[in-house]
Amino acid sequence: MVEKHWSRPQDFVAQLRKLWDSGRLLADRLDGEQALFPFPLRLRKAGSRDLSDHFDAVRDWVAELIEHSRDRRGYGYSIEWREVNHRTRGANRLPKAIVVPSAEDALRLIGKTAPARRFDQLATALLAEFPALRAWLARRPLEALNRADEWPRLSAILRHFLASPRPGVYLRQLDIPGVDTKFIETRRGLIGELLDAVLPASAIDPAAVGAAAFNRRYGLASRPVMVRFRILDPALALRGVTDLSVPVEEFAQLELSVEQVFITENEINGLAFPNHPRSMVVFGLGYGLDRLANIDWLAAARCWYWGDIDTHGFAILNRLRAYLPAVRSFLMDRATLDAHREMWGREPEDRRFRGALGRLEEPEQALYQALRDDVLSPCLRLEQERIRYLWLEEFLGGLQSGG
Repeated sequence: MVEKHWSRPQDFVAQLRKLWDSGRLLADRLDGEQALFPFPLRLRKAGSRDLSDHFDAVRDWVAELIEHSRDRRGYGYSIEWREVNHRTRGANRLPKAIVVPSAEDALRLIGKTAPARRFDQLATALLAEFPALRAWLARRPLEALNRADEWPRLSAILRHFLASPRPGVYLRQLDIPGVDTKFIETRRGLIGELLDAVLPASAIDPAAVGAAAFNRRYGLASRPVMVRFRILDPALALRGVTDLSVPVEEFAQLELSVEQVFITENEINGLAFPNHPRSMVVFGLGYGLDRLANIDWLAAARCWYWGDIDTHGFAILNRLRAYLPAVRSFLMDRATLDAHREMWGREPEDRRFRGALGRLEEPEQALYQALRDDVLSPCLRLEQERIRYLWLEEFLGGLQSGG
């Protein structure tokens, strides 16, 4: 019986399959030089001591390697030999190394000759039209092969963007024969890699990174970034309309006599927010507060932020002050927290914010650190929708009376 720790023919096949799965076998074919070959395989081999202890097993092992070698099968691995002189067993020839002479030997051994030929044909056609794809093909040869049926459409996309870089239209408006919007949307990562390879630098926005930034990176129009708000003073309604959602560019151009702006995350809180003179409420932005940056009329108004009393609520407040340094918080204080003890909940432990917040005022900082450090209760949070509506009305009444 062959010892388990010695290399068997199936071990050599497994090594070559890993070489295929890594893409190296295909990448090596791009320049036609086959620089990988001859390719040495790892060999766990029998030694002189095994001749003493396991002579029959060594003999069987050698016979098995020979039986599956290139010399017997006409393809595959070759065996390099060494002579071992043993004091009792005499002179014996043992394998010293296992080498695959050529790519064709490797491909036949793992049954990949036909796929490799398909890759050759595909790479030749692609590089004839898009020579800039050479580095991508070398890096992602298996991806290229697996997408063989899609290349007519992928190539059509590359041609379109090369002919019309940064087209400035919505993805839906692209007129590429045989290519629909969904085909591009579901392959934005792959198509982005290809466009990065073939387009000139002037056609790519390097600051737009990731599949979500695909449109901006390649000059396609994107869905407008919206701001949702309600006008809280009926006298300022726009032709009777008080609840609006508009592109941020239009929001920046509003000409309303608004003196106070309340900003809150929760949608129902925004919808239920009481009327208040010369005021509006903006809601539903979450961490998208950068939409409120560089809006002159907003910076001139008195702004208030109402978020959850938890670590992320204060992190959002801290972020907002980067755009609106004078914004004040409301209903995010210790008194509000203590008055709603029966409504306390738990913030998910694995999603809590624990960083330093340098833009909080002293009372806010003290409460944030108490929450972060579990001083009052583990993972304590008070969500804004759990605060009694009367508490909000009293706060607004105090503002109206000059408090």
